[in-house]
Amino acid sequence: MQTITVDFTPSSEKRSYPIHIGHGILQQVDLIVSCLPQKRVAIVSNTTIAPLYLDNLRAALEKQGVISISIILPDGEVHKNWETLNLIFDALLKNHCERNTAILALGGGVIGDLTGFAAATYLRGVPFIQIPTTLLAQVDSSVGGKTGINHPLGKNMIGAFYQPRMVLADSATLNTLPDRELRAGLAEIIKYGLIRDPAFFDWLERNMHRLLARDPVTLNEAIQRSCENKAEIVAADEKEEGVRALLNLGHTFGHAIENGMGYGVWLHGEAVAAGIVLAADLSRRMKLISEADVSRIRKIFLQAGLPVVAPRMPPEKYLQLMMLDKKVDAGRARFIVLNRIGEAVMRADIPPVLLNETILACMNDE
Repeated sequence: MQTITVDFTPSSEKRSYPIHIGHGILQQVDLIVSCLPQKRVAIVSNTTIAPLYLDNLRAALEKQGVISISIILPDGEVHKNWETLNLIFDALLKNHCERNTAILALGGGVIGDLTGFAAATYLRGVPFIQIPTTLLAQVDSSVGGKTGINHPLGKNMIGAFYQPRMVLADSATLNTLPDRELRAGLAEIIKYGLIRDPAFFDWLERNMHRLLARDPVTLNEAIQRSCENKAEIVAADEKEEGVRALLNLGHTFGHAIENGMGYGVWLHGEAVAAGIVLAADLSRRMKLISEADVSRIRKIFLQAGLPVVAPRMPPEKYLQLMMLDKKVDAGRARFIVLNRIGEAVMRADIPPVLLNETILACMNDE
C-alpha cells in the first residue's frame, strides 16, 4: 500500500487527509475506523456496486464495533440530480444520523459526488470518506473535494468544495469494472501527463497495453502518479482560482458533449477524451503545438480505445453549451490549451473562427 497526503498546511483547520492506494486494501477497515468520530456510519452505494462489496465492508466494520446503515441509489450519470440527492437526505433523517455520523461513498464518481454534496450540506456538514471503485473515481473525482449534481442546463453546476477525511482506493475493485468504464478512467490519467507531467505521458505510451490488461502493478503506479499530481494541484489551489483549472483540459468541450448527447450516453471519460483532442486541435490552430503533437495525442487515446472524433452537433449548439462552463468569466469562455505536451495554460483570447474550425474538423475527423 502507498499513502499520499493532500496537504493543506499551512492552514488554520486540520483538513489534510491521506489517499491510501493498494491492491486488496478494502478489507483494511482499521484505516477507515481511525477516521471516524463515532462508531456509526452511513454507506452510500448503488445497485451495481452494493452487491459486489457492501456486505463484506459492513461485516468488516461490524467486527470493529462500527454499526452501519446502507443507502442504495440507482446507478448512472442520469441519476446525478436533486431527486437522488434527496434519497440520501431521507435515509439520513429517518435513521437519525448525527453530526458525527460519517458518510462513506462506496462507488464511482457519481456516488462520490452525490455523497460528498450530501455530507457538505446535511446538518451543515458531516464527515465523509471516499471509497472509489472505478478507475476514473480513483484517479480524479474522489480526490480534491469537488462535490455536486448535474442540472438539465449544465454538468456539475450545483455543488460545494468539501474535502473527505480519507480516500481508500483499492485497485482490486477494478477487476469487476467493465472494459468501457476502465477505458473511460484512462482519459483522466492521460490528462495528467498532458497538463504537467511529460515523463508520465511517455510512461503511459509505453505501458498502455499493461493498463488495458489490468496488470495490478501498472495500475497501482498509474493511480499513484495521477493522485500525486492531483494532490499537489489541489493543495495549491483548493477552490479553483488558478492552477486547479488546468485539470479541466478537454472538459469544456467534454461537458458540452455529455450534456448535448444526454447524460450517460457518453461516459465522462469518453467525452473528456474527445474534448482533449478538440483542445489539442485548437492549440495547434493557435500555433502553440505542432501537428506531430496532435497526432501523438490522438494516438494515445486510440491506444486506450477512446473516441477521438466529436459527436455531430451544430457548432452553435457546442458554443451554447460551452457558455454554461464554470470557467466562463465576464461572459467570456475560457479554455485550457496546450503550450506543449506537459504544459497547459488557460486562455480567454480564443478567436471564434478557430473555435468553429476546430469543432467542424473534429466532428469530421479531418
